[in-house]
Amino acid sequence: MLDKLNINAFISFGLGFILICLSEATETQVNYTAKPRVVLPPNYVKEIRPPSKKGSPVIVDFSIFVVDINSINVEDMDFRVDMFIHQRWHEPRLEIPDDIFEEGDDYVTLLPEVFENFWQPDPYFLNSKIAGYGSPYVASTSMLRNKGERDSKNFHLNKDLKIATLTHKFTSVTLYKNKTVRYAARMHAIIACQMEFQLYPMDIQVCPIHIESFSSNNQKVKLRWSDSGVTLNPELKLLQYNLGQPLQLEESDGYMPEKVGNFSRLTVYFRFERQIGHHLIQTFAPSSLVVMLSWFSFWLGLDAIPGRVTLLVTCMLTLVTMFTGADIPPVAYVKALDLWMAGCMLSVFAALAEFVVVKVLDVQYQYQVNRIPKVLPMRISNMEKGQCATVASWEGGAVRSRKATQTPTTPGQTSLQGNGGPPKPARRQSLLSVAWTDTDTGVEKIMWREIDKVSRAVFPILFFVFVLLYWPILLMKSS
Repeated sequence: MLDKLNINAFISFGLGFILICLSEATETQVNYTAKPRVVLPPNYVKEIRPPSKKGSPVIVDFSIFVVDINSINVEDMDFRVDMFIHQRWHEPRLEIPDDIFEEGDDYVTLLPEVFENFWQPDPYFLNSKIAGYGSPYVASTSMLRNKGERDSKNFHLNKDLKIATLTHKFTSVTLYKNKTVRYAARMHAIIACQMEFQLYPMDIQVCPIHIESFSSNNQKVKLRWSDSGVTLNPELKLLQYNLGQPLQLEESDGYMPEKVGNFSRLTVYFRFERQIGHHLIQTFAPSSLVVMLSWFSFWLGLDAIPGRVTLLVTCMLTLVTMFTGADIPPVAYVKALDLWMAGCMLSVFAALAEFVVVKVLDVQYQYQVNRIPKVLPMRISNMEKGQCATVASWEGGAVRSRKATQTPTTPGQTSLQGNGGPPKPARRQSLLSVAWTDTDTGVEKIMWREIDKVSRAVFPILFFVFVLLYWPILLMKSS
């Protein structure tokens, strides 16, 4: 019996202890949820904006600290920015007792749950594709879990995009004695940017970020840049771009037909200047060397046909492979790099066409030389004695006999003329289309060899003229 009494007493004691703990926990929860009443008056309505002078909107000061900019995607025409955003406004309806401030401080940091009971402005990124709060990895993971997606790449390409307002968790709220509320949040966003690539790879992309009030028009809420405006992380470095500074800031009122009204808007312009060093090393310098390599074919005679053809075809294929494998934005219009590619390929193609021309001329030359029979030379002694002789001459493929007569010629020259007939050209003069004899030196000139000699100078001169026109024009347009 005593054992049963002891057990009952122990059970009663345990139940009483549990009830006491639960009651203390309930009181703690009540005190926690009652904290907002310390600074909020009984008649406070968070849906109503803070009172201001008649006809004047509530001023919300805005500032951004850019932590990082990455993933500048030329195919999707967007870029990702990680940043801290700060908003500040005056809330005169608050009742702030002095005992909530620590000694020597004029501000107190509130919990995010307390801030949910305050009036809040509702700015958002007008041109954002995706926006989130806190750590980019944590935010992306949570959104992937909600959508049932596990591949971050698929998430990036997902077209079911979200627009997040700028008041959420992963935030801090600071309340000052002068009843100023300061809101701060760490967030990331993928911002759409309409890029132009006519001057690629010397292009400069100007990408704005538009921040606008969503539901309150410019007569109720006005956004403005604070004194700090937009600041950049001093350690921020981009892979292929230089970020132009200072950043351009604008304040405007934009009309939104979807919302039927004018809304206050803030804009910051990021200027991304592409670095040319990568393309100089990977594209411009190698392609120039390939074009110069094709000029060596002009020093190779036609007896080295396999080597000459192999050199030119290899140069052409190298240029094609180089430009098709380059990281070029897939746009429909012509870019500056396309013009350079066209100039290089046209130069190599012209060298290949020049080889075809000189080969055809050489074939014609060999054919005409071989089809003319060798005629025994006449004895000059008989001509000098004035004797009649039969001269065999080739005219149109037929051989005919005629008397050779001596006609007056210039010193050092002898001309044969038929009886009353006009003077006939020598054998060398019948090959003027593919060969001729230099009157000054008496050396035979062959057409295809002369074309090769001229090409050795003409091709480099034309390419250097192209280079001298290409780069100054490109630099002037990009500046």
